Amino acid sequence: MGHVHVGLSGWQYDSWRGDWYPKGLPARRQLEYVAEHFDTVELNGSFYSLQLPTSYRRWRDTTPPGFLFAVKGGRYITHMKRLVDVETALANFFASGVLALDDKLGPLLWQLPERVRFDADVVRDFLDLLPRTTTDAAELAAGHDEKLRGRVHLEAATERRLRHALEVRHASFVDNAFFRLLEERDMACVVADSPRRWPELDVRTTDFTYARLHGHTELYASGYSARSLDRWAERCTGWARHGDIYLYFDNDARGRAPFDAEGLVARLSRSAV
Repeated sequence: MGHVHVGLSGWQYDSWRGDWYPKGLPARRQLEYVAEHFDTVELNGSFYSLQLPTSYRRWRDTTPPGFLFAVKGGRYITHMKRLVDVETALANFFASGVLALDDKLGPLLWQLPERVRFDADVVRDFLDLLPRTTTDAAELAAGHDEKLRGRVHLEAATERRLRHALEVRHASFVDNAFFRLLEERDMACVVADSPRRWPELDVRTTDFTYARLHGHTELYASGYSARSLDRWAERCTGWARHGDIYLYFDNDARGRAPFDAEGLVARLSRSAV
């Protein structure tokens, strides 16, 4: 049986203060508080801009042993360049400090915008650029450009496999050719739950499952009912027969994510007894 990692999509939400975060908790301690309740979190600041090596080191040192960060790939690569001509951009991304997470580096998430349609050649070329190990990532990072001079981390402490997951949002990806590309390259197809906004592609293409719950009835906002969480717990139990699971709640707009994540963790704990 694989391990089920349940966490949140990000942690820097001021609206959670006095709600899930205790009243008076300093912003600098929010990640620490998250790590007291969950064993993983999506690092989504890396999606909006290149982060600093010092930030990655601080996040690594703030969290306990065994904690994992799922790192979201930059939108410059996925949304602006749309996966085309991105070798230097990928080098910059990995040089920016991702490898400083060391053994707390979990899967890497690449999310495409819903306007991007499936193009087998584009997807194949992008997947073939992605590093498969931390050593590969360090070699790729060495090709960073001048904009990162003086603010890079180019070393892999140990050689480890890198896990990649791709989240797509256009119906054209419901195609066996797409699933074969992922399977051939040992990469996960993200299971994305949304209020019928995007296709939910529950197709196993590698030995782990990556799921993102964006809100069951209202995108990014609605919570999950007790019955819905029961169903997700059942799905996780089934997926775990085939490997590890990384599941993140992204329904953060009204602060439901941490409560729903706790609810799912409690159900999985009961089922394991």
